Amino acid sequence: MPRYKLTIEYDGTPYAGWQRQENGHTVQAAIEQAIFKFCGETVALGAAGRTDSGVHATAQIAHVDLTKDWASSKVREALNAHLVIAGETVGIINVELVGHNFDARFSATGRHYLYRIVNRRPPAPLEAHRAWWVKKPLDEIAMHDAAQRLIGTHDFTTFRATQCQSKSPVKTLDHLSVARSGEIIEIRASARSFLHNQIRSFVGTLNEVGCGRWDADDVTAALVARDRKACGPVAPPYGLYLVGVDYPIIAGSGREIPSRF
Repeated sequence: MPRYKLTIEYDGTPYAGWQRQENGHTVQAAIEQAIFKFCGETVALGAAGRTDSGVHATAQIAHVDLTKDWASSKVREALNAHLVIAGETVGIINVELVGHNFDARFSATGRHYLYRIVNRRPPAPLEAHRAWWVKKPLDEIAMHDAAQRLIGTHDFTTFRATQCQSKSPVKTLDHLSVARSGEIIEIRASARSFLHNQIRSFVGTLNEVGCGRWDADDVTAALVARDRKACGPVAPPYGLYLVGVDYPIIAGSGREIPSRF
């Protein structure tokens, strides 16, 4: 039974997140339905990350086992055709045949996210559901400097949703940066794994710094408090994108899998 690695792009706006659920249409369900229409198989996709409702992806990774040994290009084209017919805002960017020791979630060595803020006084209708519109001028340099206080291995209880199912709040944050290009502020985060709502909690807290209500020492104090109540407001989901997942080797190919971050 061959295993396929899928690279997936989606607009998360109309979905109740990635993970299949009884109430609400999800990205996982949309792809699984496309697979059923393609080859008549009922499958369960494994994925690198379970993005929340409204969160987008340019490089979500999933794997699926199919009975027949289809050409990768055939799988990609067939799934995209059925997704388009169904009116889904999901695209299969690439399909690769991999070994059974590849697991989209457990084989991942790094995950990369982007959060986009439109920072201007007038509304940004073309960025609706694509970025967080913040009217008040933000100091991206102060935000970046404060972000560096969060890099490293820490107990991130303050920046963890109360419903987070991770066994431990201790994570290692490899990268967190804030940069501006005109009216767009981009916040990029990289780690092996993240807690539920961790990045959106970071962004909301750094927004407080950008507005001048907090400074870098306040961010440090929030971190060491290990108390969810010490976190700044959580940023909305629609500015967040899963933009890359790292894997050491594609099983059986000997090729490193590059990040799209």
